[in-house]
Amino acid sequence: MTSEFRGRIGRTHHESARDYADIPTGPAGKPNVIYVVLDDVGYSDLGCFGSSIDTPNFDSLANNGLRYSNFHTTTLCSPTRACLLTGRNHHSVGMRYLANADMGWPSGRGAISHRAGTLAEMLKQQGYATYAVGKWHLAPTENANAAGPFDQWPLGRGFERFYGFMNGSTDQFHPELCQDNQQVSPPATPEQGYHLSDDLSNRAVRYIADKMAIWPDKPFFLYLCYGAGHFPHQAPEPALAKYRGRFADGWDEERVRRLIKQKAMGLVPESTELPQPNPGVRAWEELAADEREVSERMQEAYAALLDHTDAAFGKLLDFLDRTGIRDNTIIVLISDNGASTDCDPDGTTNVLRWFNRLPEDYSVSGERMAEIGSARSSGNYPWGWAQASNTPLKLYKSFTHGGGVRDPMIFSWPAGIADKGGIRAQFTHVTDITPTIMQLCNVAAPETINGVAQMPIHGESFGYSFDAPDAATEKQSQYFEMYGHRSIWHRGWKAVTQHKAGSDFDNEHWELYHLDEDFSELRDLSVEMPEKLAEMKERWWAEAGRYGVMPLDDSDVLFKPPYRPGAPRWRNECSFFPPTSSIPAEAAPMTQDVSHRITIQIERDDANQGGALVCFGSCHGGYAIDIIDNRLVYTYNYAGFEVSRIVSDLEIPLGAATIAFEFEKTGTLKGRGSLIVDGRPAGSHLFERTLLRLSLSPLMFGRSNAEPVDPKRRTNPDFAGRIMRIDYAIGQDRDVMPASLDVD
Repeated sequence: MTSEFRGRIGRTHHESARDYADIPTGPAGKPNVIYVVLDDVGYSDLGCFGSSIDTPNFDSLANNGLRYSNFHTTTLCSPTRACLLTGRNHHSVGMRYLANADMGWPSGRGAISHRAGTLAEMLKQQGYATYAVGKWHLAPTENANAAGPFDQWPLGRGFERFYGFMNGSTDQFHPELCQDNQQVSPPATPEQGYHLSDDLSNRAVRYIADKMAIWPDKPFFLYLCYGAGHFPHQAPEPALAKYRGRFADGWDEERVRRLIKQKAMGLVPESTELPQPNPGVRAWEELAADEREVSERMQEAYAALLDHTDAAFGKLLDFLDRTGIRDNTIIVLISDNGASTDCDPDGTTNVLRWFNRLPEDYSVSGERMAEIGSARSSGNYPWGWAQASNTPLKLYKSFTHGGGVRDPMIFSWPAGIADKGGIRAQFTHVTDITPTIMQLCNVAAPETINGVAQMPIHGESFGYSFDAPDAATEKQSQYFEMYGHRSIWHRGWKAVTQHKAGSDFDNEHWELYHLDEDFSELRDLSVEMPEKLAEMKERWWAEAGRYGVMPLDDSDVLFKPPYRPGAPRWRNECSFFPPTSSIPAEAAPMTQDVSHRITIQIERDDANQGGALVCFGSCHGGYAIDIIDNRLVYTYNYAGFEVSRIVSDLEIPLGAATIAFEFEKTGTLKGRGSLIVDGRPAGSHLFERTLLRLSLSPLMFGRSNAEPVDPKRRTNPDFAGRIMRIDYAIGQDRDVMPASLDVD
């Protein structure tokens, strides 16, 4: 920071006058700001929104602030977070979908345009300290690697410190962590009591404490994003034990109880009724006893994760109270979308199966029931529990009906909100939060940030509602779109359509609801009021044009790896020279459904120098190449359904050696795998089925995932020799060589 020199410069200091540079200080008296973002937590999942799950610390925010019963998100995580941080609509800023894919449109780059500055970038200009802790998922995930680019990482978007994970989810016991712009290991193990929620809270406290030690009067902005309640649902054993038997009455009864509580709280009108069960959800009484037992265990794991995260968040609240800064700290808590059906109707103990469209039912998950919620699990609950989470709303995350877009929001500011414990029913959207904070902090949107001209803020402040509980909603309209599902809210009315992938966008049925009088979207008025519906549909097109929604796109990018020319994962040849950092799954070589060869050059001095050479996966699926007992071993885990091993019939010579695994494709997702030691065949195996989505974990060289690909191994040592080079050569025999996302 430079300023005009007001001293005097002579030939020596004796004849000169000093003038010291100003020490930048934060704006005195401005409130601290904390955004707390929960993941896939349904409308009714917090205690203060009707749940039976214990969330006393989240509830305390409501007791000291306001609950917004009519708050809406985009129905998916990355887009909601982009709206939250920028105050703009997600298509406009380039995040129509997840950060995992560039859709090929300006609205779908998988990153936030630099024309849309984040609240961190704006507040940093005002002298705020800025910290991001937890889930990011706003940078292209192929760039979430040690080589960058880093312009879309938190430090590239206005945050001064970052500690968390870059992708959409991570293991709660063995997370993939980054600090600032580099990968780091968790500070402890599960055996030592580690859990991600605790780690994130501890780091948030540490950042604020460090600031207070040096700059006590400088306000801060903390963006705190827990992994809960996104899969995998994992929690410490005491939390799991706490919920044993809590959900024995099932999801149908749970919905009824939650609605009763919501009415008693005043969150929903007395006239609110439960919609019919969502398609695919069986009545609880139809489940057999063993199916209920597995289902309960899955919901217990979810509840335990949310409960434990609430306790971890309590550490931050205790710190704010102990330091006397909570009164002038604004805390906004939201969930990024409704509860999730990222699984089969019966739930799953291994979400990688869902990504590969491999069905799992209770008979399969029952075999792994003892592991549900543990460090060896990777599960998500059945649709019935997601339906209960979204009480009293229809459908789920990804849809634009209420169950996807209507979510809990709490606004706490003890020094600024008099009506503590109040409820507000004004329509609010995630784009409105940052404009509200800007108003309260008296911050104007800058015309440029780092030399880049800024687009207008789209959201509108709802600060008017703090002291006016019955005030009419000032916002007029809000559009929604995801996967082709669309809806529009305008002055209390809502039109919505559920899109079927591949169907004609112009000929699908739209529903019409008077949302101000029909909280749970029960009474479709589209037939009775065709003119109103036509007006709402035209309004959707107008809003979509204004905010860059087109073209409508229902391409399959969730289950089919998206092709992008020049992306690292689609290279036909690539070489690695360990030691290297982990490589995210989206940047790992695409060996799925194609002939390929992995060649490894090693050096060893002793036959006992074995261990992991290549690991792409975990006990839930993927492949690994190891040296075990001086033999080359290739392990392929087919999403936990079966594990195949090829053990070389030749030992590995000492000194320099070249070893390889070669896969010859013989059909769709099948082929013969062979081991080669110094050019000599050393064993083979015919794989009758392989995975399209290989791993949710990163690619590593010289070390193994904490939960090894071979589930029979509790640990897998790092390679004790030297890896000189690893080469991947990818063939040209995929069933379809993609040219764009439009190739099926």
